[in-house]
Amino acid sequence: MRAEAAWVGRGNAVPHDPGPRANTGTFTPEEGRLDHFIHRDGMVFAGTHLIVDFFDAQELDNLELMETAMRRAVKVSGATLLHIHLHHFTPNGGISGVAVLAESHISVHTWPECGYAAFDIFMCGDAKPELGVEALRKTFAPKRHEVAEHRRGVIDDA
Repeated sequence: MRAEAAWVGRGNAVPHDPGPRANTGTFTPEEGRLDHFIHRDGMVFAGTHLIVDFFDAQELDNLELMETAMRRAVKVSGATLLHIHLHHFTPNGGISGVAVLAESHISVHTWPECGYAAFDIFMCGDAKPELGVEALRKTFAPKRHEVAEHRRGVIDDA
């Protein structure tokens, strides 16, 4: 796909010709478009994206437990679940899936034969994605875990 194709439907603008209706990345409170943006540490941004790796984790092939754990992570984070879909692979039993949230999403990919799970937690507004990480950690008991945070859509220094 050419770069221009990604911009179709965004005010008929393309990256090399922003035009008057293009998304400039500048939002102001007067426009009423910051309703779910986060204001933290002197920054204004769209959401917190946590990239979570579990190593030597347990029960990563248990589909029912994964759904329960993801629902718990959504709840403790203060997010709103819209839909959840999980797929169980064979023969290794890995799971891939997503919980679609009003605040964004939680996704998962597991490799139970290696004890490894990759979670992706992206939330905007007042949700607390770090609480979701803790809920998942308690459920799958990794011997080691890593969390990287990325602030998505930084638009301003407060």
